[in-house]
Amino acid sequence: MSGRRKLTPEERELWSRVAASTRSIREKHDDSAELESFLDGTPPPKPPKPELRGFHLGQHSKPSAQRFDLAPSPGEHLARQPVVMDRKAHKAMTRGKLKPEATLDLHGMTLTEAHPELIRFILNTQSHGKRLVLVITGKGKRGDDDGPIPRRVGVLRHQVPQWLRMPPLAPAVMQVNEAHLKHGGGGAYYVYLRRLR
Repeated sequence: MSGRRKLTPEERELWSRVAASTRSIREKHDDSAELESFLDGTPPPKPPKPELRGFHLGQHSKPSAQRFDLAPSPGEHLARQPVVMDRKAHKAMTRGKLKPEATLDLHGMTLTEAHPELIRFILNTQSHGKRLVLVITGKGKRGDDDGPIPRRVGVLRHQVPQWLRMPPLAPAVMQVNEAHLKHGGGGAYYVYLRRLR
């Protein structure tokens, strides 16, 4: 009688699962090349390294369609200014009911070209007794904004209200508001001038 015991059905099932999960070492490596290099005394050849492809950070990210401008637009800033002129005339002006008496178009000008042109226009129209003028700046073009610091769109649109609050124009200007849509909307400003005394 042999000293071996027979496996129970549970043990046989467990052993078949273990045996099914194993792999032969010979499938993985070619032992003949390793054995020859060992007998020669030369180190075994190193397996080739996987080739890494070049990449750029964010190359698979989708460009964001949303752009965030946390600073208020010039129109929002001007809307918060107190009304200095006659309220009835101001209401008619902001609704586009008043027709501007003169217009200055600054489209395509640089800051250095636009500033003296604006000064000349405002002071000349005031000297001719005109009260409401329209200054067209345009809304600006959105270019490539690939830097970490966002660039403002419409340099003139942001700069003209500041120039109108500074000398020599500040004493001539009573009120500045964003124009009604029929006169250019966010790309133009109503400038209400003081009377010369």
